Amino acid sequence: MRRPLAAEALGTFFLLACVVGSGIMAERLAGGNVGIALLGNTIATGAMLYVLITFLGPISGAHFNPAVTLAMVLERRITRQTAIFYVAVQVVAAVAGTWAAHTMFAEEILQFSEKIRTGPDQWFSESLATFGLVITIFGCVRYKADAVPAAVGLYITSAYWFTASTSFANPAVTIARSLTNTFSGIAPAHVLGFISAQLVGAIIAVWVHRMLIKDR
Repeated sequence: MRRPLAAEALGTFFLLACVVGSGIMAERLAGGNVGIALLGNTIATGAMLYVLITFLGPISGAHFNPAVTLAMVLERRITRQTAIFYVAVQVVAAVAGTWAAHTMFAEEILQFSEKIRTGPDQWFSESLATFGLVITIFGCVRYKADAVPAAVGLYITSAYWFTASTSFANPAVTIARSLTNTFSGIAPAHVLGFISAQLVGAIIAVWVHRMLIKDR
C-alpha cells in the first residue's frame, strides 16, 4: 500500500496547490476581472490534472478524489479497506496542498473561507459535475484507457465553466478549499451540502455505468 498511498498523497497535494495557488495568482493579476481570474484558474487546474494522472495513474489509479474512490468501491475495483486509506490520505494531502499554496504566496497559513457557495443550484451543479467526472472516467477506462488523463483534464476544464459551482466535484478538494479565504474558497458551513451532492452524483454515475456501459 505504500506506493499507491504515496501516489495519492502526492497527486492530491499538487492538485490543491495548483487549484488554490493558481486562484491566488489569477486574482492578483486579473485586475478585478473575475472572468479572467477564473480562466487562469481553470487552465492551470486542467493542465495539472493531465500531468498528475499521466504520471501517477499507473501507480494508484490517480483518484485524488473520495467520490471517485467511492465509485471504484461500488464497482468492486478496489476494496473498502483500501478506500478508507485512500480517502484519509486524500483529505490530509489536500489540506497540506492548500497550506503550501498559502506559503508560496505569503498568505496566512490557517484561514477559513467566507465565500458563499450554497443553495439548490449549487448542489445540483456539484451533483452533475461529479456524475460527469465519474462516468467519463469509467467510459475511458473501458474503451480508451490511455485517454483518461486528457479526458479528465478537459472535462474539469469545461465543467469549471458550464456549472454554477465551478465544479469542485471532489470532497477532499471541498474540505481543503474551505481552509482558504482566497479566490477558490468555500465557506466551511457550506461544505456538507457540496460533499453530499458530490457523493450522490458519484452513486448515480455508477448506476448509469452499469445500465449503459458495463457488460453484464
